[in-house]
Amino acid sequence: MNDTVLYEVADAVATVTLNRPDRLNAINPQLLQAFAAVLHQANADPAVHVIILRGAGRAFCAGDDLKEFDSQVGTETETRAYIERIQDVTRALCLNRKMVIGAIHGWAVGGGLEWVINCDFVVMSRDTRYFFPEISLGIFVTGAVTRLLAQQIGLQKARRLILLGEQYSANDAAELGFDWQVVDPSAVDDEARALAQRIAALPPEPVGDLKQALREAADTDLEGAMAIETQATLKGFLDPDSAQRARDRLG
Repeated sequence: MNDTVLYEVADAVATVTLNRPDRLNAINPQLLQAFAAVLHQANADPAVHVIILRGAGRAFCAGDDLKEFDSQVGTETETRAYIERIQDVTRALCLNRKMVIGAIHGWAVGGGLEWVINCDFVVMSRDTRYFFPEISLGIFVTGAVTRLLAQQIGLQKARRLILLGEQYSANDAAELGFDWQVVDPSAVDDEARALAQRIAALPPEPVGDLKQALREAADTDLEGAMAIETQATLKGFLDPDSAQRARDRLG
């Protein structure tokens, strides 16, 4: 494990902190590997009942680190393996039996926004800004958002959010249809911790059963959504024009 993700457990609550604050916690292979590892550790630990997900510094997660775009793309086999690591994080967040609470502030972009959508509960700072840049770069969303986002806010709004890449603020959440708790910046961690402690005090088995039952009651299969996303994302990552767009975006 490396220090790009921090992990601590107290009072049956695991706190997972993305820790690349100098890059606004942008995603690179090291962060992705560490993130998946700590989530699997939390899910396997019977002493952990709830997981809090947060970011260090000025943002939650600014999405893929465009400065390291080439590290995400290689041969088709290598690129597919990288996408699979992204999807492994979604599996660890969504296909587990422990509630995940996002304590979100600053930027939540691309993959970072996908992880917000993967959470069971979201406590969001009023200063949060979020959007999906993938389509404009010629790549594609992952994290099962093609299923989860439409389920959360409706097909038309999901289509607009993913396709047009428009930026939104936390104050737009209710209008978009997100059932997120929006609080002042100074209250995010405290509110997330208070909610986590309420859930952690409940018997863990029925909590896990509830998460599983709600997931399995959905009409569309999560793995099926991710399989479609993997193929679309693979094409985008392997398109040399996408790498040029990433370089152009950096200026």
